[in-house]
Amino acid sequence: MRLMLFLFGLFLLDVPGSFAAAPPDLSPDHEKSRPVIVAFGDSLTAGLGLPADEAYPAQLERRLRDAGYPHRVVNAGVSGDTTAGGVRRVKAVLAFRPSIVIVEFGANDGLRGLPISQTRTNLAAILDRLRSAGVRVLLAGMKLPPNYGPEYTSEFSAIYPGLARAYGATLMPFLLEGVATKPQLNQADGIHPTAEGYSVLVDHLLPFLHPLLDQPAHAP
Repeated sequence: MRLMLFLFGLFLLDVPGSFAAAPPDLSPDHEKSRPVIVAFGDSLTAGLGLPADEAYPAQLERRLRDAGYPHRVVNAGVSGDTTAGGVRRVKAVLAFRPSIVIVEFGANDGLRGLPISQTRTNLAAILDRLRSAGVRVLLAGMKLPPNYGPEYTSEFSAIYPGLARAYGATLMPFLLEGVATKPQLNQADGIHPTAEGYSVLVDHLLPFLHPLLDQPAHAP
């Protein structure tokens, strides 16, 4: 029941290291040369309700820096976005010339009851364009509450592993693992993570991301 309320509320509010690193070089030339990770998604990526430096992309960049990685993490989250919105924004994401993109979409599609085929097609288009550009992808899955019916929820859940296999993406089965439904890790709305909640999210995300960090880029 808590998961159902969490995800339903998400739809409603969305609509409108192991060693110390040296101090980072913050010169403009260095910034341009740093490899880029784009966090691409909706309000859960944008960090709705929090300062930008507390959202998960900013926390992730700090954790990577502390572990000795040079990557810059760009927050490309837009509150209320759907997979269709994501398709329209892929070109802007690619303009950052990312080496890795973390793709987090689908909850708003599912909670609006959009056809599974539509969500799958849109996500496939996003993954196809990223793969064609030589980008490594971490695909973050989402879950729907059970009141959408067993057939719809199971087909929705199957979108993510199916597309990850088809497009060679790394799959994180559920972005909010360890955070969803836990009041102490969410803001007063009970939906969007607090800074502490995003810290837990990054804890769960890093094991999926680490294997991608040192891989060579794919040829487009």
